[in-house]
Amino acid sequence: MSLIATTPKPPYYAVIFTSLRTEGDHGYADMADRMVQLASEQPGFIGIESAREEVGITVSYWRDLESIKQWKANAEHLVAQKLGREQWYSSFKTRIAKVERDYGS
Repeated sequence: MSLIATTPKPPYYAVIFTSLRTEGDHGYADMADRMVQLASEQPGFIGIESAREEVGITVSYWRDLESIKQWKANAEHLVAQKLGREQWYSSFKTRIAKVERDYGS
């Protein structure tokens, strides 16, 4: 997997998840790997980029809002969301944006 996602010609959507972690792993790394694998199998998934230092930022790219809605409702993802709220994150924010233009090299 590339560190920078290959995205199609806009428009498409970005889900931006920003977080602060709690101390310790508590199964986080395994679940994060599973969520990337599972998301990549979902209809409408385009790609993902992620970085973590003091603040973690993960951006996933989706074809449309319905694909994002279906991903949010995925049973395994619901479990990960619950564990995140209860164990892994001291603070987090999710933002959804429509990408209307992109460029790069």
